[in-house]
Amino acid sequence: MKIQRRDFIRNFFLTAVGGTIAGSQMACGHVNINTRTGYNKQLMLTFHPYELEMVHTFTISGYSRTKTTVILTEITYDGITGYGEAALPPYMEGQSLDTALAFLKKVDLTQFNNPYEIDDILIYVDGIDSGNSCPKAGVDIALHDLFGKLIDQPLYRIWGYTKSKTPDTTFTIGIDTEEVVREKTEEASPFKRIKVKLGVDEATDKMLINTVRSVTDKPITIDANQGWRDKYYALEMIHWLKERNVLFIEQPMPKHNLDDMAWVTAKSPLPTIADESCQRLSDVPALRDVFSGINIKLIKCTGLREANRMISMAESLGMKLMIGCTSETSCAVSAAAQLAPKMNYADLDGNLLIANDCFTGMKIIDGKITLNDEAGIGVRKL
Repeated sequence: MKIQRRDFIRNFFLTAVGGTIAGSQMACGHVNINTRTGYNKQLMLTFHPYELEMVHTFTISGYSRTKTTVILTEITYDGITGYGEAALPPYMEGQSLDTALAFLKKVDLTQFNNPYEIDDILIYVDGIDSGNSCPKAGVDIALHDLFGKLIDQPLYRIWGYTKSKTPDTTFTIGIDTEEVVREKTEEASPFKRIKVKLGVDEATDKMLINTVRSVTDKPITIDANQGWRDKYYALEMIHWLKERNVLFIEQPMPKHNLDDMAWVTAKSPLPTIADESCQRLSDVPALRDVFSGINIKLIKCTGLREANRMISMAESLGMKLMIGCTSETSCAVSAAAQLAPKMNYADLDGNLLIANDCFTGMKIIDGKITLNDEAGIGVRKL
């Protein structure tokens, strides 16, 4: 049966003739552009904005938010639809709902004959305009989901990753009052690890950790979101945190301050992980010996295609790997989870921080990222 299936897929690749449609779906309804007719099969891209509502006000070093706008994408071919998502958190510099919609309107897939030409399609999408990593990720995720569904396999299996090797994920606690932090820590009881946002000032940062520690002794990971400006202070805080069962420190210093960051990493008793300093594949080589590892986020690196390449490069450089997310639905989080078997660390709780998830997908069971056997990224619309 396996040989017959491979033969069928190979023959399908060779004989399928696909016209394509690229389009847009706005809040007022579907608007399809670049329509080609006369083809038995068409590739259609549609998209529309969706506003996520946070369960709690989410505060990190620099700003707070109660809502996050995302763009939900779909690519349909031969009656099968792949789902994607482009989250637009405020920290993605130069990217907004308007710029993302404008970019997606430029995507013209009519030059490609079938959806299996993933590499060529995504090279084209990446080259339309510089930047725009969020909407590029929305196209990438939908295309990969479609591909997996067309061959009826989950992506992790297509890539040869071992499902059982997924790590535990953290549950994120933002900057807040003692009372709210205590409440959030109690809500995190199903999780084995807690991520705490720091980067305000010494008194506030230590209050946050001490409050969490008043509720639980579970391992903590730290994300300072570039909030520590002085390398001596950063190192002092890291030593203080090590004594409180902290596992690693994410982006303690400003993203462009690589010299001071390398100094901190060389002296740190804990691993350091690049977040804001690591956007795309081209950033990775320069971060060797500056950080212990990198945090890969699909909205930063344009999606799953480049994320896999970042994994290979980081491994070749001996760096640790982390998969992260932002406030997103289960669509984007489940897409990122397909990479989880390759990770040392994971922070995939973005769908749990919102009140209006419109997908179901991967689950967290006893704190562990648990992938299902559904094709593609493993999601269904609610």
